[in-house]
Amino acid sequence: MRKLATIRTVNETRPIDGADMIELAVVDGWKCVTKKGEFSVGDAVIYCEIDSFLPVRDEFEFLRKSSLKTMDDREGFRLRTVKLRGQISQGLLLNPSLLGRSFQVGEDVTDELGIVKYEAPIPACLGGEVVGAFPAFVAKTDEERIQNLASDFASYRGKAFYVSEKIDGTSFTAFVKDGEFGVCGRNWQLAEDQSNSHWRVAHAFSIHERMTALGRSLAVQGELVGPGIQKNRYGLKEPAVFVFNVYDIDASAFLEKSAMEAVSEQLGLPIVPPIGMLAVPETIDEILAIAEGKSALNPKTEREGLVWVHGSGDDRISFKTISNRFLAKGGD
Repeated sequence: MRKLATIRTVNETRPIDGADMIELAVVDGWKCVTKKGEFSVGDAVIYCEIDSFLPVRDEFEFLRKSSLKTMDDREGFRLRTVKLRGQISQGLLLNPSLLGRSFQVGEDVTDELGIVKYEAPIPACLGGEVVGAFPAFVAKTDEERIQNLASDFASYRGKAFYVSEKIDGTSFTAFVKDGEFGVCGRNWQLAEDQSNSHWRVAHAFSIHERMTALGRSLAVQGELVGPGIQKNRYGLKEPAVFVFNVYDIDASAFLEKSAMEAVSEQLGLPIVPPIGMLAVPETIDEILAIAEGKSALNPKTEREGLVWVHGSGDDRISFKTISNRFLAKGGD
């Protein structure tokens, strides 16, 4: 489960040009606008990540005007990327005193504060019956944001990574194991239903037949995009899936990217747009700047970001860099 609220340390504070009442606090790789003087370097803070959905309680009422949302029939406060005085601000810093107890840096307080991840309403085209939970024999993909890997970043500098565009859609997995074929969303295996976009794509591309013909136990993972999904920002007329991983079920390992591309070609499925091999730059600010740009799928829209992968098997390193320009323009 994602750690949405953790105890961290303020690494740096910076002034904001033309601002007398606010300043910038840097926590690991994240930057948050705060009241001037509210936090100092070395202070312990509760850092709440973007996408957090905070419950309605007195300590969070200052968020009502800007962040009130309803999810699953209950009100709460959703944290998003905002721009204040020209400065990107991501997340929220809180004083740990609201816990009313002692604490340790690194502690996860997500559940204690009643915080959950904000999930947008599920469109009708993605609904339907479920067969069961996401299969345990397939590894889920949920890349960590680079801002949460600040302590590891120095070890990445200069290394060559396979970089591809991160597509803004919904998770798609199709697998074949011991003669069984299944189609899954992010958390569930889905019952066959032609009204469901996952299964429509599976049928349209004959994924069952083509995966079976390979004679291997594999899972193909990609991003499902199209009408009714994430505002269809790529302007597609029919649902489509773009592959970003192929998982070897028997070996319990992701295939190297060249092998992934070969399997995708055999299945007649497009891959997410590759950017190429890139070396990790010196700073997190630089790598976030690289994430910005137009989408290869639709040059009229900002791309969501990039995914970086190095190595394979036990040595595999991967993370994502989300474009601040995309987030500032209302991307989820």
